[in-house]
Amino acid sequence: MSYLALILLLAQSVPSGRAPAEPTSIGPLPAETATDAALDVKKIVDVFLAAESEAADPVPPEQVFYQGTIPGMLRTLDPHSIFFDPDQFQSLQQMQKSETKGFGTIVSVLPGRVFILQTMPGTPSAKSGLAAGDEIIAINNIPLANLEMDQLIELMTASRQRQAGLDVRRPGNIRLFHLILTPELVDSPSVDRAFLLKPGVGYIRISSFENATAKLVKDAIEKLGGDHLNGLVIDLRNNPGGATQAASGIASLFLQSDQLIYTIKGRNMKTEEVRAPKYSTPYTFPIAILTNEKSASASEILTGALQDHDRAVVIGDSTFGKGLVQNVFPLAHNTGIALTVAYYYTPSGRSIQKPLPSGILDSSKIAPVGDFHTDAGRPVKGGGGIQPDQVIAPESLSQLEAVLDASGVLTAFAGEYVQSHEIGANFEASSAILDQLQLFLSGRNIRPGINEWLRDREWIQSRLKQEVLNLKFGVARGDEVDMQRDPIVQAAVRAVTSAPRK
Repeated sequence: MSYLALILLLAQSVPSGRAPAEPTSIGPLPAETATDAALDVKKIVDVFLAAESEAADPVPPEQVFYQGTIPGMLRTLDPHSIFFDPDQFQSLQQMQKSETKGFGTIVSVLPGRVFILQTMPGTPSAKSGLAAGDEIIAINNIPLANLEMDQLIELMTASRQRQAGLDVRRPGNIRLFHLILTPELVDSPSVDRAFLLKPGVGYIRISSFENATAKLVKDAIEKLGGDHLNGLVIDLRNNPGGATQAASGIASLFLQSDQLIYTIKGRNMKTEEVRAPKYSTPYTFPIAILTNEKSASASEILTGALQDHDRAVVIGDSTFGKGLVQNVFPLAHNTGIALTVAYYYTPSGRSIQKPLPSGILDSSKIAPVGDFHTDAGRPVKGGGGIQPDQVIAPESLSQLEAVLDASGVLTAFAGEYVQSHEIGANFEASSAILDQLQLFLSGRNIRPGINEWLRDREWIQSRLKQEVLNLKFGVARGDEVDMQRDPIVQAAVRAVTSAPRK
């Protein structure tokens, strides 16, 4: 195998054009550039040959080039350009063809504890008899009680790839029962919540951006009332992004004909503009978008477009700042590289990508810092990511609230309560139920003082109501309770109800 030939292949430049869905081949370099590259690469090879012949220990070529030289070169570009050795490139290709499998459960994951909140009809979990309120004690004979959160999540992720054995405790029963589940294809819609926060004000949560997401958003809006709505809250918190076409499709539901949605600019490609369709009939109700530090990529494209056109108020925290276009290029010997070839910009010209670490690229040109302006002349900050119009931090928990939340006792109590009581759609956590909860907590050595209990009583009532409704009617119903308690959502409700139609 010729490593000099391999490195010469890796030194070639990338072609112009938009990032494709499939890996792209690398074209030839101009003769003069190829000669310069060959001379530079020869220096690397000379160093390798000297080390191979003179170093005290053997020098494996794969280790030098695959783990050292090539990744080191790419690190000088940006954190997102990476090299794939043959095993990694094969895994990437398999991942692109894979489908999502799972057991069809929605769970509450706490340190050392996993509770089932809901099983989806027709899925392996529902067929096995697993039910809301059950607690998973062990997975594949590995006890969960002593696992850290990252270990727990890693174990659960791995268990969805193949048949898994679960040891489960049902509320009110000491004895465990054992289940064996086989993962199947599971449909997880990208628009996973849609309900009214109050009469005339809708709420939609988008968890990711996929090909069907724009249609799902439109369908959800129509079910909530269509253009008769008085306002809409779009929750993009913790949404890592996905298909940019979905983001532009959703933006087109709210923007006027031919308004700019985003621009793509790169060194070796023609600038590309994406606009709302001509002659479109957008919704006119006020919009609020919720973001946080985990809102990224397509989430930022949608948010930036609606903010720049004064079509939505953005509430929450600053977004992640990932706005780059990448191509994956196959190379010789079953290797490949992912290279950043362009960047996304909002209609006002702001870069979505945050400044990159110091390297050979000039980040000040990619993400210029300063004030940009919306259509109405409002200043909006540049420099990467989307800065909200109203910065509101998530509500912090008191010491008692944090203990109740992290220990899982509210879920455990709700599980036993649902097993032994009839639960109606208008369930409320009454004073009598709170008295029962206090006895339950005391039996688990949680004995808050009177002042502490009275101070947090309203929060405890709301959280307990949420847990009971989660287990009885599903997590979507419980989330409706959660949103009434969420200060960021409530700020969004106030914003859309006081704003005019567009």
